[in-house]
Amino acid sequence: MTDAHAKIDAEVKNNDVVLFMKGTPQFPMCGFSGQVVQILDYVGVPYKGVNVLEDMEIRQGIKDYSNWPTIPQLYVKGEFVGGCDIAREMFQSGELQQLLAEKGIAVPQKASA
Repeated sequence: MTDAHAKIDAEVKNNDVVLFMKGTPQFPMCGFSGQVVQILDYVGVPYKGVNVLEDMEIRQGIKDYSNWPTIPQLYVKGEFVGGCDIAREMFQSGELQQLLAEKGIAVPQKASA
């Protein structure tokens, strides 16, 4: 296992909700990352943002880790959920909130689409 793979694996396994993104939750550096941040902030669940722009090994490594070619990437309880389009569609249909609840992550009541 490479160092980048080990770091990614640790983030995914040690955080209930983690978003590998360009930029930070406070300052997204791309529109797609910004959209997922808005969704997670609206839903109101705590999450960790990992800025892939700070480490090129992580930036490429996350694509290899998930076998998914784009960033952002959302993980819930160690499970890869998807990128921006999938997260947005799941949020709009209520599936994202349902998934979070099923995984034992408290979702405030205001968080319906």
